[in-house]
Amino acid sequence: MNKPLKVIIIGAGIGGLTTAVALQHIGCTVEIYEQAPELRTSGSGLSVMSNASVALNALGINLNLEHFGAPVKTFEIRTAGDRLLRRLPLAKVSAENGAASVCISRQALQQALLQQLPDIEVKVFAKAVEINQSATGVSVKFADGREAQGDILIGADGIYSTVRTLMHGSEPIRTADYICWLAITRYQHQQITPGYIVHYWGAGKRIGLIDIGGGEIYWWGTANMKDKQARTWEGSNQDIASFYQGWSNIVSDIILKTPSTDIIAVPAQDRPFSPHWGKNRITLLGDAAHPMLPSLGQGAGMAMEDAAVLAHAIMQKADPIAALRFYEKTRIPRAEMMVNASRAMSDIEQEDHFFPRLKRNLALRLAPESALKQNIKSSLIFTLDS
Repeated sequence: MNKPLKVIIIGAGIGGLTTAVALQHIGCTVEIYEQAPELRTSGSGLSVMSNASVALNALGINLNLEHFGAPVKTFEIRTAGDRLLRRLPLAKVSAENGAASVCISRQALQQALLQQLPDIEVKVFAKAVEINQSATGVSVKFADGREAQGDILIGADGIYSTVRTLMHGSEPIRTADYICWLAITRYQHQQITPGYIVHYWGAGKRIGLIDIGGGEIYWWGTANMKDKQARTWEGSNQDIASFYQGWSNIVSDIILKTPSTDIIAVPAQDRPFSPHWGKNRITLLGDAAHPMLPSLGQGAGMAMEDAAVLAHAIMQKADPIAALRFYEKTRIPRAEMMVNASRAMSDIEQEDHFFPRLKRNLALRLAPESALKQNIKSSLIFTLDS
């Protein structure tokens, strides 16, 4: 590049911040705009799977996430009655892939990313209302009258992306008819060792307990529920615990020890996959491009992969428009595969009929270890130009 490429990033979530880290690392000038009044500093936990760190490492970026969260060591699937179905070889496959899979709070991951951006100010209260392109650049107008100009614009503003809507118009959300409860709490139990994950599977309900380091546990629960009810949920921790009566004692214990005000309730949703991401000097990234259900734990990882591939594409192509199309061509097949796989896994995990659940559980118990490893590898093995 004769002069640094100037990139406007709309959205300061995990995808937007990772994009800023990756593009600044390769010499771009970046500006980040966020429509919220401040950066979100609380919330739930998430997993940064091995593939995300491998993608960033390929650019020479190491977030040192093991210092911010808990590398996965043990991953168990259990029945509601606490019978072990299977230990999954996630830690082993991650190590073979070259980076640990790490469970971490959203706030800690945000801190890890911001440490890589000491000179970048995230501009908040910036709701994009108009985007214009020319032969030489792109500009965006915000609701408060501010404007920004750059060479390219990246929409990393989530499932309800304003950038996506301004480009493609309103597109439908796809519901899944179950609710997700999310929380982080301080909790100690002899079962939860460092790097421990356990998922309990029941009839149309699941719950996961996950060590994220520093004495904190991230837990999530799901229950089949019509979308309208899930969107208006206002129940307490006792209401949530009532969904898991008769389950392992640790489940109700951790729910009831979490203040109701610390529990987030969201409907499970994604979008039908669309290969239409960008136009000319604009493209989408993360949930703005390919929102997915949470069953594979790859939402953050896919956004981070996107950011790494985008940086790689800009290094490969001198023309920024060509770079964006190269990024999309590279990412769309894998993104579509992961969106569809997450939806399919969600259907299996949320099954509430007896015989399909029995078949599911037996298949997991009896699967050869080699088959489990290969299934995990299909998500974790990744290269920048794949």
